[in-house]
Amino acid sequence: MEKLLLPKITKAAGIATIPGSKSISNRILLLAAMTEGDTVIHNLLKSDDTERMLEALTLLGIEVTLLNEDTRSFRVTGTGHGFPNKKAGLFLGNAGTAFRSLTAAVAINGGEYTLSGIPRMHERPIKDLVDALTALGFQIEYLGNEGYPPLRIGQGNLTSHQVSIKGDVSSQYLTALLMTLPLLKAKIEIVIDGELISKPYIEITLILLRAFGVEIQHDDYQHFFIPDNAEFKTPGEFYVEGDASSASYYLGLGMLAGPLTIKGVGTSSIQGDIRFIDALELMGAIVEWRENEVIVSPPKDGVIQGIDLDCNHIPDAAMTLATLAVFANQKTTLRNIGSWRVKETDRLHAMATELTKLGVMVEESAESLVIYPQETLISNVEIETYDDHRMAMAFSLLALKEPLIILDPKCVDKTFPTYFELFQKITASA
Repeated sequence: MEKLLLPKITKAAGIATIPGSKSISNRILLLAAMTEGDTVIHNLLKSDDTERMLEALTLLGIEVTLLNEDTRSFRVTGTGHGFPNKKAGLFLGNAGTAFRSLTAAVAINGGEYTLSGIPRMHERPIKDLVDALTALGFQIEYLGNEGYPPLRIGQGNLTSHQVSIKGDVSSQYLTALLMTLPLLKAKIEIVIDGELISKPYIEITLILLRAFGVEIQHDDYQHFFIPDNAEFKTPGEFYVEGDASSASYYLGLGMLAGPLTIKGVGTSSIQGDIRFIDALELMGAIVEWRENEVIVSPPKDGVIQGIDLDCNHIPDAAMTLATLAVFANQKTTLRNIGSWRVKETDRLHAMATELTKLGVMVEESAESLVIYPQETLISNVEIETYDDHRMAMAFSLLALKEPLIILDPKCVDKTFPTYFELFQKITASA
């Protein structure tokens, strides 16, 4: 297994330019594919997840043209009436956003498809989305364990105009329905069972649908109403803003060892994870906002405060708070992070395990994590990353305490292939 030694670092300076948002990139690709005509997308994220989506759309008969590699500009030529190819086998790696949205998109397309991924994807639940789609009249069967991929999808027809879906497992299930059901041109009510988690991710979906001319009403996130006259219209061109979750590591680095300028996110960002900066301010960070960049500096008194935070609104970026907490003056409690358990790995358990290896005291419960400050860490510890990009990136910040070894550093290819290259460029070793 490949290993990356991160030497102890003392400071960070300069500019960190963040690649395009994963959440926005894969949503925009699918919306463009479902829209008649050409949509030119700029700053599309280059990563495993987006590559899987691009491959899948091509297999489904959508014409995708790379216009400029430097600016990551693509032209997507959509049909406005689903996918031309009615038979395809789609391999989607560990791309949750692609797998869930394409499950819904091909289910309503009236063809025969199989969807599969790497072994970890086959451990990530999809039952609630499948239940919702079958309740609407579409045909889906499990090819392995019930409730999990891989899937076989057959031909079906809309037979119901109301469907219920659990809100407390993954917001990606609802996003999949919101993006694809308008193609049916039928009034459909989606009822949320329980409290909807990760509302900011749903807000991204609604904003992007609006950019393509589709307005979906909702009743305080409890009922969503799909209109029967939706018409997807291309915005012509679309620029993908920087990934706020990926920015969180450099925003945190700015608080610990800056000042650091983070380009690609700012006051114009539509992603919920930009609110990660609110948590940094609670910890004492000094933040200067601009339209498309943020400058983060350490607290004036040099003291990082421990916090107690409900992280429901920033589930991905909250992982960065877990490693930042090691630098605080008192314990930090991260609450409402049960969704971590069904991500690329069981992130709650993985985070607790690896922090403990470094000598950090943690308390893990079903939906929360308590992290205690630790002045000195055990040096040169090998950090297991569990094929999870966010584990690798979050733990890199602890090189400010001691040198450490990241196992399988290429797992960052999922969302941020140049992460460690940039990290080494803007940090100074002891």
